[in-house]
Order: sequence, then structure tokens, then C-alpha cells
Amino acid sequence: MKIHYHPVSTTSRPLVLFALENGLGAQLQVVDLMKGEHVQAPFNTALNPSELVPVLEDGDFTLTESSAILKYLAEKTGSPTYPKDLKQRARVNEAMDWVNTQLNRDFAYGFVYPQMFPTHKRPNDEQHQGVLAWGKQRAQKWFKVLDSHFLGKNKYLAGDELTIADYYGSSFVALGEFIRTDLGAFPNVKRWLGQMKQLKSWDKTYETFYGFAGSMKDAPFQTL
Repeated sequence: MKIHYHPVSTTSRPLVLFALENGLGAQLQVVDLMKGEHVQAPFNTALNPSELVPVLEDGDFTLTESSAILKYLAEKTGSPTYPKDLKQRARVNEAMDWVNTQLNRDFAYGFVYPQMFPTHKRPNDEQHQGVLAWGKQRAQKWFKVLDSHFLGKNKYLAGDELTIADYYGSSFVALGEFIRTDLGAFPNVKRWLGQMKQLKSWDKTYETFYGFAGSMKDAPFQTL
């Protein structure tokens, strides 16, 4: 089994964290995004025509999309982090879909990435500032929902037990550390992210990401 990934990729880190925490023994194959390996053959022809990481190879089976891969790995290994009970599993799916369609869209792509990556910068300053203003407003709403609805009464995103929704969602919330987001206004989110950071493989999984963030410590960022 092989996971093609990059350590700075937000959608790659949940898979790496899950694989390391659960001793899957999967081969972790770095795709060098900085050198454009993701837009070159054989990656974009044989593995993912969308030219994105992560990608899972399991024998002759190839799977793209982080959420789908995480569910596949949990199901394949019989992990309790993806419960068999229909309603409990639905809660996990609900949380992961919410992260993907709400938090990812507005916080990652609408606010953090435009400040983090030159390729996400808009053509002119007026457009760029407009994107950031919209992304910030929407992200603040989603963080309030995350804090009060998902984590207000629960220890984790889908209840009181750790699930793959937490592996997935924590990577997007941790993006805020790059732009030095203070989670003080969202105490339940801060408490939950602190719990995730206690996982034994967190530091190894996030080492490159934190190094990248450290290299930008003097850059001016807008934050929540």
C-alpha cells in the first residue's frame, strides 16, 4: 500500500497521521509539489488527472480524494474510528462533509491559501482583499458553528470518541496556525485541537508544516 502525499498538503496530513497512529505500514511517497511533480507524467496520467495529492495505491486499486481514502483505510483495517453503527457512521460522514463543503471552502481556499501560496493570490489587490474579506467573514461563522454545534457538547467532532472526522477536520483547523490565528474566541475548538496534538504521531506528521510556518513568522497575515 502506498500513499502519495506532500507534508504541507492539508488533505495529505490526515492520511499520514492515521497511517502512523494505526501502524498501517503504508509506504509514504512524497510528491514534490514545489518541483511540479503533480503536473507531470506519470503522476497526472497514471495516478490523478486532477493533478492533486493525496492518492492511494492499494495493489491495482487507485483512489483519490482525502476523505474517501481515509474512509477506505479505516474500513479496510476495521478501525473503530469509523464505526459500523449506521447512525454513528452517519455522524462521522456528516462532520467530514461539513468540513469539506464549509470550512475547507471558506477558511482554507477563501482565507488562508490566498495568503499562504502565491498561486492563490488574485490578479489585483482589490480582488485579493475582497476574497480575504469574504473568506474571513464566512470562516468566522463556520468556526462558531464548529465551536458551539459540533464541539459544544461533544469531546470530538462526531461524539465522545475519536473518529476519522477528527483526523480530517483537525488538519483544516490547524491551518490557522500558519496565519497565527488565536482560537481564544472558540474555546471548544481550542480544547479539541489541543487533544489532537496529544496524539503520538502529531509532531512527526506536522513537522514540515510547522517548519514552513516558522519560515514565514515575520510575514504580515490577516487572521480571524
